[in-house]
Amino acid sequence: MDKTNQLLVDALKFSITVTALLFVVHVINHFTARDLTPWGIFPREPDGLMGIITAPLIHGSWEHLFSNSAPFFVTTTIIHFFYKRVAWASIGFIYLLTGAAVWMFGRSVYHIGASGVVYGLVSFIFWSGIFRRNIKSIVLALIVTVLYSGYLGGILPFKEGISWESHLLGGIVGILIAFLFKGIIEQDEEDRDPWANEAYEDAEYYLPRDTFDMTKEERRIMEQQRREALLQERMSRGDFTRGLDDQDFS
Repeated sequence: MDKTNQLLVDALKFSITVTALLFVVHVINHFTARDLTPWGIFPREPDGLMGIITAPLIHGSWEHLFSNSAPFFVTTTIIHFFYKRVAWASIGFIYLLTGAAVWMFGRSVYHIGASGVVYGLVSFIFWSGIFRRNIKSIVLALIVTVLYSGYLGGILPFKEGISWESHLLGGIVGILIAFLFKGIIEQDEEDRDPWANEAYEDAEYYLPRDTFDMTKEERRIMEQQRREALLQERMSRGDFTRGLDDQDFS
């Protein structure tokens, strides 16, 4: 198995395992008829701190679970496959910091579900494209934009029973983590402007790159050296018909 296939298998193993955990918890909840809501995040209450770990695993209905599990699976797979060096750290930080932010700033109700984490993961992929500015990350940012552009409405407090704070704070956490990890370059990434043709970069400048770094005296000396070099070149060719003028330096 080549390296690319192995990376894909590893990414799928992680995503399938964690997504399956969401289903296992909900199945247990469904068939035991237990109310796991108290295991959610209850902001600013000591008893609600445990929810930072447990809340993303708990869902109120099958619809709630399916709406979160599909994008959770897709985004964790993308991150593990394309951002392997930061995958564990980025997903872990998004998971914990989103919950911590909800505990500090959310409304005083129980918050459950993985939607805040999903918003953080989507935000991480999108803003990694903005901060890293290489072809791969930009394409991934466009993909999640197409797939999850409808998520923008989820950060507004318009719908009852939706933890819009989780969505908003998860998105902010995703931006923060993308910024913090932007300098950790993956093996297949190039740390340069993707639109720059570096092979011809110098030829495309009208003035030398260091023109504005030189003093006036340094520029005068360089100009004098250029004139002397051109004059010597003409003398070596036996061209004594005319002197130097501005056209020689255009």
